[in-house]
Amino acid sequence: MSTAMNFGSKSFKPRAPDKGSFPLDHFGECKDFKDKFMKCLRDSSYDNSQCRLQSKDYLECRMEHQLMAKEPLEKLGFKDLMDPPPSQADSNTKP
Repeated sequence: MSTAMNFGSKSFKPRAPDKGSFPLDHFGECKDFKDKFMKCLRDSSYDNSQCRLQSKDYLECRMEHQLMAKEPLEKLGFKDLMDPPPSQADSNTKP
């Protein structure tokens, strides 16, 4: 009986979601990317290391449509899939 009295005095305070939590894609803005990623997972017996490119594309789509916080792809573990900066790419082709 005393616990029922306490409910009225407590108020709910919303807070930002923990890192890694993000809104669902209710409008299907990134559905094609998700479908390609899921197909890759099925085709590779769920070995996600074989689907890193599709994963990167899916996360980029989510960031572009504000379905998750923008993060540098290097920070998300995709440094090896990034194109080198133009100055480095040019220096690699010069003799």
